[in-house]
Amino acid sequence: MKFHALAASFCLFALSAPSALADDAADIRSRLHNWAEDFNEGRTDAACGLFSKDLVSDTQGQGETNYETRCKLISRVMHDPARKFRYAADIKEVIVEGDLAIVRLQWTLTVSPGNEASTESGLDVFRKEADGVWRIIRFMAFQNE
Repeated sequence: MKFHALAASFCLFALSAPSALADDAADIRSRLHNWAEDFNEGRTDAACGLFSKDLVSDTQGQGETNYETRCKLISRVMHDPARKFRYAADIKEVIVEGDLAIVRLQWTLTVSPGNEASTESGLDVFRKEADGVWRIIRFMAFQNE
């Protein structure tokens, strides 16, 4: 009898594992789209909330930055009185493995006045942190030419 209960428990766990990974991937996708909305609406604290305090990022023209520097850059751009910056995400792929995930994506940045658009390809590494929230611990982004 114990064997049947154990086998049934194992089957339920095995069947739920792909579902949990899909839920994590959906959560990460949602966090990225929410980040764009937060950025576009000037919500600095919410936008910075996507990043881990352990962040290391590398972007073309800015070099390597940490959490504090990245959030200062975001805040400065979001509150630029002369220009309006808007981001949109095109998520190409989300791979979840345990408490780490890798996201391949493309960001479109539109700057007004002038509606000048540029695209950046990026690779984000997320970690599910102790509070259960997925945050970016590493990312690289480079402007497409």
